[in-house]
Amino acid sequence: MALLVMKFGGSSVSDAEAMRRVAGRVVSSHQAGNQVAVVVSAMGDTTDELLDLAAQVSPGVPPQREMDMLLSAGERISMALLAMAIEKLGVPAKSFTGAQAGMRTDTAHGRARLLDVQPARVRLALDEGRVAIVAGFQGISTDDDITTLGRGGSDTTAVALAAALDADVCEIYTDVDGLYTADPRIVPSARPVTRLTIEETLEMAAHGAKILHLRAVEYARRFHVPLHVRSSFSDKEGTWILVGRPLTEDTMEEPIISGIAHDRSLGKVTAVGIPDRPGAAAAVVGAVSRAGVSVDMIVQNVSTSDAATSDISFTIPETDGQTTVAAVRGLQAEMGFSDVLYTSHVGKLSLVGAGMRSNPSVAARLFSALAEAGVNIEMISTSEIRISVICDQADLEAGVRAVHTAFDLDAEAEAVVYGGTGR
Repeated sequence: MALLVMKFGGSSVSDAEAMRRVAGRVVSSHQAGNQVAVVVSAMGDTTDELLDLAAQVSPGVPPQREMDMLLSAGERISMALLAMAIEKLGVPAKSFTGAQAGMRTDTAHGRARLLDVQPARVRLALDEGRVAIVAGFQGISTDDDITTLGRGGSDTTAVALAAALDADVCEIYTDVDGLYTADPRIVPSARPVTRLTIEETLEMAAHGAKILHLRAVEYARRFHVPLHVRSSFSDKEGTWILVGRPLTEDTMEEPIISGIAHDRSLGKVTAVGIPDRPGAAAAVVGAVSRAGVSVDMIVQNVSTSDAATSDISFTIPETDGQTTVAAVRGLQAEMGFSDVLYTSHVGKLSLVGAGMRSNPSVAARLFSALAEAGVNIEMISTSEIRISVICDQADLEAGVRAVHTAFDLDAEAEAVVYGGTGR
């Protein structure tokens, strides 16, 4: 008998029919002799609808505590309805909020981080032969307030629950048949990927792939939770995320490139004419960090003139553009740099694969493909298994398709997207 944690995204539980389909899959796993815990997201566009309502009654910045109370309702609706649907099929089920499931967080409303998971009530329900259903995306803070975990929070809930229960696998169900070499909405000829290392998956998630959220993958790596990404609309095998597998090219058939991730939600900030002295970069990035903004790619260009100045460019989430510019401008008088420039609508394309580190032609092939597609590269960043470039957002999709073809990743059949959201 295995212990499974099954997570279903919003497109998988979008309406009553979808809820019944998910209930049937859960019941099949339970009747096969497994203990089953389920984590659910809010139905379809529920979270967006709640955000719209909040904006109507409280324009501007509403109280974050009350926003968490509001947004956590979406997952509670899903968990209760799924419990009813499972009971209707003759299997006992019990639903739990994040707080009831022991998801203890810090006090950062809207972006809380898990501090501890003590799922005693979930464990008891499983031992009683029930299916336990947990509301994703939420927990309870050390101040005993309801909190939400931010973007991708239900993935994080599922992986954390799997780790706490010592589950055999955490299954992430979505509206595509697993992970692909690129987003099948952008590249219909994207090829399904049957296996990825956890390191490759981290790079994909960190640089724009939407199927798995970065925090969930980080949690899986830390606690050695096996992940299995599948579709709730089909019985295809999907993608296994291999935890602890060494980064080696162990078969000749394995492709050098595992996939292409893209992100169209970035902005670029440039501090111009910074005096070239120790600590300048630390001061700029430190100010941005204190403003609560995460910096992604960073490039520093040192002037060769007698002026001894440099420009520092970095990318940030586009939604944090105004906050970031204000934070950097606050240093301008003190540090004596000439200007702060901001560019919105920036795109990032990332090529990921464990095999690229031993193949010196990968970078040249990437840059040639982008040049032939007319894509201008603004910034470049690399790791052992990734090359990322920044370009204009308008050129991003053409760049993804060109690179995908250049690396022979195209499949003969088109990928199927069942729900249209990728989650």
